[in-house]
Order: sequence, then structure tokens, then C-alpha cells
Amino acid sequence: MITLEDDQLIFRFPGVHRDAVCRIGLVRTLRLPDDGGTYPLPAGVGTFPLRHLDDYSSRLRPELRDRGGVIMPMYQSEALWLNFDSVGSYPFAVKIATGKVCAVSGCTWFNHLNQDPQDYVVVPDQPWLDGYCVEKGVIRQFVATSLGKGQTVEEQVAGTSDIGGLQIAVYPLKRKHYRQFEREATDHSMVLQSPAPDMGLAAGGRMQQEIYDDEYGLHVWDMRNGSRCFVTIANSLLWKSITGENPPHEPLDASQYSNYGIPWFEYYRDSPALDGSKVLAGVKSIGSFPSEEGVADHSSLEIDPDTIVNTSSSKRSAIVREFTP
Repeated sequence: MITLEDDQLIFRFPGVHRDAVCRIGLVRTLRLPDDGGTYPLPAGVGTFPLRHLDDYSSRLRPELRDRGGVIMPMYQSEALWLNFDSVGSYPFAVKIATGKVCAVSGCTWFNHLNQDPQDYVVVPDQPWLDGYCVEKGVIRQFVATSLGKGQTVEEQVAGTSDIGGLQIAVYPLKRKHYRQFEREATDHSMVLQSPAPDMGLAAGGRMQQEIYDDEYGLHVWDMRNGSRCFVTIANSLLWKSITGENPPHEPLDASQYSNYGIPWFEYYRDSPALDGSKVLAGVKSIGSFPSEEGVADHSSLEIDPDTIVNTSSSKRSAIVREFTP
């Protein structure tokens, strides 16, 4: 069962265990420069508003209505990261795709998990996912762009622009394995007439982030009880015509981020990390395409070392104040 609460997607599996509850938030953040440098993790500056797609079905094309799920607004070239949380540290395997391309492996989407190569992250070991896994310890940031221009990862890898958005699938740990896990812990104490296009995600600047290997093993995940949600991304200009609400404030640019003294983050665990996807490593970044008029400048960024926070906590956004324009 999937519910929408306080702009978070809540995946519940009461038939598996009462603690099998996974929360996923979509977080607004600074778009990193696409200059070949590798940056720390930028902070969250608020969550994206999420709305039930079914509430606006009369305004959407049939193929969008059929997907269900939720809808959210993004500005052109705005960046996001996904925040994961689970009740009582209940383990989940979470699979993320942009369009029909897996963000971890670069493979075509399938409604099940694979381990060769691993195409999912393990929560709560993996507290966040900021982009496409292109090499060990490095991702390329999720950045919004228009479909149909060849810039999205989906278009470059799958050769199609008919999906866009995000797909999220969540699989809980099997009940019998969670019981063993608990014992071990105890022992150890729209039809739209607007010309604005649909949105997908492209690969942005490079960031330091490890995608951790699944140390549980593929057999522990309950693939019979998984849940899947589609996140439709609406151009910020279309958001109001669909929902009647104004979109959030425009995203921060590099100079604003620095001027407000918002911190950066480093997060490491003593666990093996996945090698990057060769498919995703070969994808063109959005910075290699001509820039569009009106998009904020992300060409340069200076980082004060004093603003880098080394954290073992998954509460990356909680310790950052909300940005107020």
C-alpha cells in the first residue's frame, strides 16, 4: 500500500510486518557545475510538493492517467535527490529508474530485482540517492530537462522519450529474515493544450556518493509483496494549470548557495560499494548540450572546506535550515 503524507511517499507492507514501512522524499537541491570536478553532497533546500495524479486526471493525457502515482513540479535544469527512511530500521530493497532506465545499473527496467549487476539500493544502509551511478564512489546528479531533445538518460540509453519521470519500486525484507535480523540484534544488543513539454531526468555534475553492495543477498527480498509508484514530473509552468497551485520558488544558483553558507556533506560507511555502470558512464551530461535561455548559471562553484560536514547520520536535510527567498 502506498500513501502520500506530508509530501512523502509512504510504502507500507502490513502483511509482511507492522514495521515494514518505508518513507521516500524527493528533495530540492543545488544543481552542481558540470565542469569535470567531483563535489561533496549538497544540502536539501526543501521538498518537492507531491500530489495525487488521480485528482487531476481530467486534465491529463490518457497515458499519464493510466500510470497513476503522483505528480510534482520541477524547473528546467533543477536538481533533486531522494531521501530514504524506514521505521525501526526495517530493511528494504529500493529500485529507482528514470523513464525506463535503472539509475544504478543503467539496464532497462524490469519489475523485479537483479544482482548481476545489482540494480537497487538497500535501505536504511543507503540513506540517499542523488543521481546515476557512473563509477565507484561517483554519481552524476539527477537534473530535470525536457523530453524530446535527446538529453535525458532514457533517450540516450533506451532510445525513447515515451516515459519520462521517475519509477520507484520498494521490496521489503521477507518476514522470516526480519525475525532472524531481530534475533541477531537482540543477541548483540493531462489533456493539456500548453506547448510546454513533459519532463525527464538527465545526468548532471559529478558527486561523491557510494552505492552500497547488498550484503543481505537477493533471496531475502520479498518480491511478491513489492509496491511500485510512478512520479510524473511537470514543467513548473504547467504545474499551476494542472493543480491550480503556484510552483515553489525558483531553485538556488551556485552564488546563492555559497552566500547563504549552506553546508555540504560527506557520508561513508565501512561497506563495499558498487562499481559504476559502464552504460551510465557513457551517457552525455546535460552540460554537454547547449544551455537554454533563462536557466540559472551553474558554471562555477567555490566550496569553503569549513562548510563540509562529515556525517554518519541519515538526517542530511534535517540539520539544514529551510531556504526562504
